[in-house]
Amino acid sequence: MTDAKLTLPKTNSSPWPNRPFHRQYLMRQANNLFDFFEAPSMNPKGGFFELSDDGQPLEPDNANRQIHVTTRMVHCAVLGSLIGRPGSDEIVDHGMRYIWEKHRDALRGGYVWSHDDNGVTNGSKQAYGHAFVLLAASSASLVGHPLAAQMLADVTDVINTRFWDDKTGSVRDEYNQDWSQLLPYRGQNANMHMTEALMAAYEATGTRDYLVKAERIADLIIRKNAVPLGHRVAEHFDENWVLDKNYEGNEMFRPSGTTPGHWLEWARLLYQLWVLGEKRHSWMTSAARELFHQSIDLGWDQVHGGFFYTLDWDNKPIMREKLWWPVSEAIGAAAYISSFDNEDYFQAWYRKLWDYAENHVIDHQRGGWLSELKEDLTPTSRLFVGKPDIYHALQACLIPLYPTTGSLTKGIIEADHTIKHIV
Repeated sequence: MTDAKLTLPKTNSSPWPNRPFHRQYLMRQANNLFDFFEAPSMNPKGGFFELSDDGQPLEPDNANRQIHVTTRMVHCAVLGSLIGRPGSDEIVDHGMRYIWEKHRDALRGGYVWSHDDNGVTNGSKQAYGHAFVLLAASSASLVGHPLAAQMLADVTDVINTRFWDDKTGSVRDEYNQDWSQLLPYRGQNANMHMTEALMAAYEATGTRDYLVKAERIADLIIRKNAVPLGHRVAEHFDENWVLDKNYEGNEMFRPSGTTPGHWLEWARLLYQLWVLGEKRHSWMTSAARELFHQSIDLGWDQVHGGFFYTLDWDNKPIMREKLWWPVSEAIGAAAYISSFDNEDYFQAWYRKLWDYAENHVIDHQRGGWLSELKEDLTPTSRLFVGKPDIYHALQACLIPLYPTTGSLTKGIIEADHTIKHIV
């Protein structure tokens, strides 16, 4: 197999997301994910357990709760509540209270990275974590959680005063707990998720400043950096936003080289940003389509299938593992883009990606999605142990079902309003 494009199915019939059976399949997969993650993740001492492949707590005693796990579960439980999944509101409340009472640093301000039953285990204040607090608070406001408005105002103030760099149009990455030291590193990953969260906050509040910030981040990360690099998203920079191609950081959160999964994530986020913006900058949709193409052309394993986790700057794989989240983001991007772009390519890849997920990633025996595969698609756990969270896979299941008028939550609410209006 020399060209992945040659393997695509013919799509001279209606797109899969329009077909009743496929829509039932997507909702069934979403419900399976809720079954696997929601109730078993609930830690009676607060926050959420991370789960093994069998759906059991990885740390049943004195579990370490990381902020991105807590906040993503809140966001996903909001999605469950919006579509009518019983039990979701209790999970939203459980997570929101843990964020406010434990992750929030009431003395110094901001939100710490991790906590266990005995107190703070990692007190760093990271833009990545604060982005997800903003997302959780924005989402929780849509279901009327009593802490949502207070948390949204609080984290917005922290982002504006501590993380936002108006000169560059980006967020700074990381401080220590008392704010006395700022890491000189600047990264696109925190800025990408801040873009996602800023759009959610704009939709929840109507405050345009959130959207302006999101547009400025996208301009810096994509138009000024990724486009000149052949639509490859650079991950790592110094404090002056000079690209550091030799950076070697944490394999999970800051791996060396480039990460095709993030190109796919940006492809969808750019379309969302374009939809929400008043000016509708044409460079956003053009860049989104090229980012998707490049992720396929350079990141997809044409022998075994799946996306290599990272590439070097000569486009050769560094980490050859195939993780669950890039294919999830690819599905969401293909669905979102193809709702605006009639090119057969995106619908064809949408189908191919679901074929891959169904046959290799979804754990039909135990539930959830396998977090990590080797190059030959056999399961492994070198980088990830167990099944980390519901966030990426759930959105892959739900995005194709709802209008692409902004974020997924906005699409669900608008679809519900349409149904009520018709009735």
